[in-house]
Amino acid sequence: MSDTSTNDDALRQRVQTSLDRQGMMQALGVRLLSVAPGTVTLALPYTDRVTQQQGGFHGGAMGALADIAGGYAALTVAPEGMEVTTVEYKINFLAAFQGGELQATGRVVRGGKRIIVTIADVVHVAADGKRSDCAVMQQTLVPVPKTY
Repeated sequence: MSDTSTNDDALRQRVQTSLDRQGMMQALGVRLLSVAPGTVTLALPYTDRVTQQQGGFHGGAMGALADIAGGYAALTVAPEGMEVTTVEYKINFLAAFQGGELQATGRVVRGGKRIIVTIADVVHVAADGKRSDCAVMQQTLVPVPKTY
């Protein structure tokens, strides 16, 4: 196994271990799809737990998914022994969807020692595989000491 794949495996385990500790993400059925340095993709299936009154994905669910994807992208560049916490994000909702699932890909724009800036793209993936833009987010995070 190459050093790169060993590193990617370690990053994936770091993210998966943290995701497993998130009660809200577990309750919503969020899955980790991919991890690479500076990038994480998560999926959120359509269920009645994530809808608003008109039957579409709730904006809060979209925002939470984008926040977590961006946060885990930031975690991949944070020093060992540190976690990250969001201090601010801004999200634009582009379209509403029902069924299928949402996928959010977080990417690090700037990975500094004190501040990490990420973006996240949220897409809807229909049952037939059609992908449609759903939301975009920009986020600022700070590294914090791991407390567990």
